Amino acid sequence: MATDKIFIFDTTLRDGEQVPGCKLRKDQKLEIASVLDQMGVDVIEAGFPISSPGDFEAVSAVAKIVKNATVCGLSRSVEKDIKVAAEALVYAKYPRIHTGIGTSESHMKFKFKCGPEEIIERAVAAVKYAKSFVEDVEFYAEDAGRSENAFLARVCEEVIKAGATVLNIPDTTGYCLPEEYGAKIKYLRENVKGIERAILSTHCHNDLGLATANSIAGVINGARQIESTINGVGERAGNTSLEEVVMIIKQKLSNQFHTNINSRMLKPTSLLVSNEMGMFVQANKAIVGDNAFAHSSGIHQDGVIKNRETYEIIDPLEVGVPKSSIVLTARSGRAALAYRAKEIGYNLTKDELDVAYAGFLTLADNQKEVKDEDLEVLLKEKVFA
Repeated sequence: MATDKIFIFDTTLRDGEQVPGCKLRKDQKLEIASVLDQMGVDVIEAGFPISSPGDFEAVSAVAKIVKNATVCGLSRSVEKDIKVAAEALVYAKYPRIHTGIGTSESHMKFKFKCGPEEIIERAVAAVKYAKSFVEDVEFYAEDAGRSENAFLARVCEEVIKAGATVLNIPDTTGYCLPEEYGAKIKYLRENVKGIERAILSTHCHNDLGLATANSIAGVINGARQIESTINGVGERAGNTSLEEVVMIIKQKLSNQFHTNINSRMLKPTSLLVSNEMGMFVQANKAIVGDNAFAHSSGIHQDGVIKNRETYEIIDPLEVGVPKSSIVLTARSGRAALAYRAKEIGYNLTKDELDVAYAGFLTLADNQKEVKDEDLEVLLKEKVFA
C-alpha cells in the first residue's frame, strides 16, 4: 500500500541551539549534522548565518559535509539576511533559504508596526529575492498559530506565486490545541490557490505540552513536513520532539505515512545531542528517556518478563535501546528478583528465592534502587553464606 512521505526537518542546530547555555561550537555542529544526515533527516537547518560570523562559518562548514539532506539557513525578510544565507549555503548540494515574517495581529501591531498589506509586500519581496539565489525557498509565517486564517491564506497564496516551495505554519508560542492547529492546516489546503505547488510544514512549540500532538494533527490534515529537534530542545519549553513524531508515524500511522528516518539511531543521537549541548534529558522522556523502557513495579515487571508486549508498545531495539530494564525497588516482586539474580549468575530455587526476597525487601526499603552489586552481596549473605 502506497503511503505519503513525511519530510523530517531538523532544527536542532538552529532553534535547538537557541536554548540558553546550549551554544555549539563548529566542530560539534559538524558532528551532529553528520549523524542527522546518516539517520535520514531530509532537511538540516544548520543555523542563522547573519546572526554571527561563527554561525555563518558553521552553516558553511555543514553545507560542505552533508551528502544527502537539504541544508537550510534561516533569515528574516531582510535582503542582507537573505544574501548572507545564500553565501553560507554556496557549497550545499541541496541548499534552501528559510525566510519569512510575522503574520499575527500581535506581530503586525507591536513588532513590525505596519498593516497587512505591507506584511504581504515584504513577504513576497523576501521570497523573490531568496529565489534569485536558490530554487528551494521556504517561507515561514511567524506566529501563524495566532494568525487569522483568511489573512494567512492570502499570504501563503502570494508567496507561492513568488516562488515559495515550502510553507512553514509555525505555532510559535505553542498556543494552539491540536484540533485548532489541524483545522488551520486543513483550511490552508482547501483555500490557498496553488497550494499543490508547495509543501505545508508544521513548526510547533511546546509551551502547553502540545507540540507533538499539534504536529501530528497537522500531518493528518495535509502537512507533509514536520520541523522538529532531537530531544525536543528549543526556545522556552522546546520544540516538537523528532523522536516522538517519527515513532508515532511508525507505530500508529504507518498505513498512511512514512519517513526516511532510521529509528535505530534515535537513542544514540539523543545521547550525542544531550552530551554536546550539556542538556539533560528527563528520565521519563518518551522514546529516549532512561526510563522509557524501564520497569520497577512488580506487576509490570512480571508481565514484561513473561511477554514484553504486555507493557511495551515499542521494541526498544527499534529506537536503539539494547533491551528493556528491570529495575529493582521496594515495589518489585519475586519474579523480578529471580530474573535479575539469574542475570548475574544465580538460578534460585523457590526456597532460596523466599529467603532472598525477605532480605531484599528490607534492603529496598532503605534505598531507592537495588543494584547488581547490592544483590550479589545480599545473595551471598542471606542465601549462600
